Amino acid sequence: MGVMLGRSLRHIFRSVDTIMTVCLSPIAIMLLFVYVLGGAIQAGTDNYVNYLLPGILLITIANGIGYVSYRLLLDKQRGIFERFHSMPIARSAPLWGHVLTSLVSNLISVVVVILVALVMGFRSPAGVLSWFAVFSIFALFTLTLTWVAVIVGLSAKSVDGVSGIAFAIHFLPFLSSAFVPTTSMPGPVRAFAENQPVTSILETIRALLSNQPVGDEIWVALAWCIGIMLVAYVFAMRVYKNQG
Repeated sequence: MGVMLGRSLRHIFRSVDTIMTVCLSPIAIMLLFVYVLGGAIQAGTDNYVNYLLPGILLITIANGIGYVSYRLLLDKQRGIFERFHSMPIARSAPLWGHVLTSLVSNLISVVVVILVALVMGFRSPAGVLSWFAVFSIFALFTLTLTWVAVIVGLSAKSVDGVSGIAFAIHFLPFLSSAFVPTTSMPGPVRAFAENQPVTSILETIRALLSNQPVGDEIWVALAWCIGIMLVAYVFAMRVYKNQG
């Protein structure tokens, strides 16, 4: 599994396009909203970047998830899985290599975006335990989306089919409290935004970063992530086993 992880990570670090897309696109969105649109947005805080950052970090993770499906599709089309299956290694090792690569690369991207946010004025009174909880939630969110992406990558017949998961994942943060509080939204949109996974995750992260009580939001966020991840994992392994 370690060898497979190293193989997938080398593919990531050798691809300038991947690094630019995953990191630079969310940073550009953050710059746009803070310095161009931030003055017109009422988020209930004097430092808009503090409010915005959790949503930008989830978008960063969503950017990286699309590449999981793409790399799995390439391995499938090139017959790489069949070659690995003929070797004396665990059958699931190649798949876990992609999953762990997603976890490592996305956490690196999150750290890069946080560093940029610090330069832009982001500040947090959170302690070590709160930061540990924040990164644990990011890791859980990454694994959840990764297993969904695995299903798509193993099932898709072409690159066009893979791109569908990227669109769906990117769509959810924009219909949440990522950029503005849900109280400013029209009724139907507000109802959807307040009852989808991303909003509960965002509110939990904001509470942790501001050193405030998280309330019941953390349990809602964990329930969403764990529930989706378990279902996606079962289906992903079933699809993987059916690959031959």
